[in-house]
Formats: sequence, C-alpha cells, structure tokens
Amino acid sequence: MRTYLDFEKPIADLEARLEETKRLAQTSNVDVSEAVKVLEQSIDKLRREIFQNLTRWQRVQLSRHPDRPYTLDYISLMCDQFIELHGDRTVRDDPAMVGGFCDLGRNGGPDQTVMIIGQQKGRNTKQRQHRNFGMPNPEGYRKALRLMKLAEKFNKPIITLIDTPGAFPGLEAEERGQGEAIARNLKEMFMLTVPVICIVIGEGASGGALGIAIGDRVLMLENTWYSVISPENCSTILWRSWDFKEQAAEAMKLTARDMEMYKLVDGIVEEPLGGAHNDHQEMAYILKNVILDALAQLNALEPQERINQRIDKFCSMGVVLE
Repeated sequence: MRTYLDFEKPIADLEARLEETKRLAQTSNVDVSEAVKVLEQSIDKLRREIFQNLTRWQRVQLSRHPDRPYTLDYISLMCDQFIELHGDRTVRDDPAMVGGFCDLGRNGGPDQTVMIIGQQKGRNTKQRQHRNFGMPNPEGYRKALRLMKLAEKFNKPIITLIDTPGAFPGLEAEERGQGEAIARNLKEMFMLTVPVICIVIGEGASGGALGIAIGDRVLMLENTWYSVISPENCSTILWRSWDFKEQAAEAMKLTARDMEMYKLVDGIVEEPLGGAHNDHQEMAYILKNVILDALAQLNALEPQERINQRIDKFCSMGVVLE
C-alpha cells in the first residue's frame, strides 16, 4: 500500500476512484476507457498543481517519505557489480553507513568504476533499529574515510549519498570520538585527489550530513533539506514546543532552492512529478545521468586544480560583518 502525506490526500482520492473504475471494467462489459482517461488527466493536473506550490515544511515531509528511495535503493538501480565493504578497522562495522565499489555507465557507453558511500535508513522497525535510523556512529564516519582513501589509492571517483537526521548523539558515540571523526572527515575530504560528488537524497542534518558532504560538486534532490538543525528541534529551542515546526522551516530557508540561492550547493536534481517516491526507477535514471555528466567535467581537471577549486568554494561561503 502506498503512503500518502496529508497534502497528497486529494490525489489519493482520485487514484482510489481510478482503481475502482478499472476494477469495474474487469468485472463487467462496460467500456470505461474514456472515464479512465479523464481521471488520469485529472490526477496528473492535480499533482502538478500541488507539487508546484509546496511549502518548505511540505518538502521536509517529502524528504522523509517512507516510500522514498534510500542509498541502497539507488545503488541497486544505478550500479552494476556493487561490492560492499565493511568495517572501520578499529571498532566495528556501522550499518548506518554503507559503501563500496561499483560500476556506473550509460547504455552503450563505457563503465565508470566509482566508490559510492551513503547513509542508510530502514523500511521497517527491525531494519530501522539495525541501521540506527540512518544515524552513523563514529565508526561509520571512519569507515567512510577509509573507503575514500581506498578510492584515492586506486584513482576512482567518490560519490556520497546523504540522508540522515544527524550523527548519533548517544553517550557511547561521544566517548568514541564522534566530533573528532566528523572533523577529520572534513579535513581529509578537502585534500582528496580524486573527483568527489556529494548528493543530498533525503535529510541533510547538521554535522552528520556534513561529514560526507565536502565535494567538488554538492547537489540536492528537489524535495530535500540541508541545515544545521531540523525544524522540530529549532521549534523546540525557540518556542519550547514542536508545534511551530512549519514556521521554523520557513524561517530556516532549508530547501534545495534556498541552498542554491545562497550558493551553498552547486545545483538541484529535479525529481519525477510527484516526488522521488513516486518513481524510483526514473529518479535513479535521472540521478545516474547527472553523476556521469558531473564526472565528465571533473575528470577533465588536474587533481590540484580540483582541490584548489574545492577549497575556494567552501571558503567563500558565508558572510562576515564587522
């Protein structure tokens, strides 16, 4: 059963009528082709109207949609011969952070071997507990860095997929050096000699996202957000209640359009009509082509030139007022 958000309910009602009409055609000799065509056109028109006028909070809701594709979904749809690598060689393997080598390639074109790394959430309660709700521990960030260094050793580009409500804030994570692990990733990613492309595919919260988000190209899917804090937590701090999360989202300006306007990301990847959850295959196809186009541009640059541009880009962010 597909999940519908509150603002998608009008679409759900029409789609229910469409299914009912199709069932009628199967159980009787009545010709309903014209009615089906009208309903399909109405659904398409309504979906366009709704998704062209989304609020910031509605985009936050879409980024968390339970049917939205996660990192492993994109890997299975975009990649051939994915070889997952495990462990940080210090503590343990962190299931909230996944990664490994795989092949990307257009139809008829040569394959491009890349290292792909990302945070992984779960579909059900058991999977969410296993993946720690997509919140990596320090060993997750150390594993990510180990894989990046391995990619650099074999001169393979790095793709990171960001989807996390934040790094795990538990006491044990802090005891094992959560802040140090993220800070080290920031430092090391600036100096990687291979192309690095970072894409926010869902939630991009705080240092948990930033720990794998220093790249030559930082992109966001259309219905994602990227901020130092979630709207709910911002509302809790400012209003002592989660009830003002919608106002907080508007004030924070955390969507892909906002990030592009402030030059905090390099571009936006358009999603299929209705959001990425509406068509996983199409979303993966779009994302794969965007990645390959960006890699073609970055592969043409010398390593030191990429590093200099990467450093200059991040150093130019923000405004200083005296």
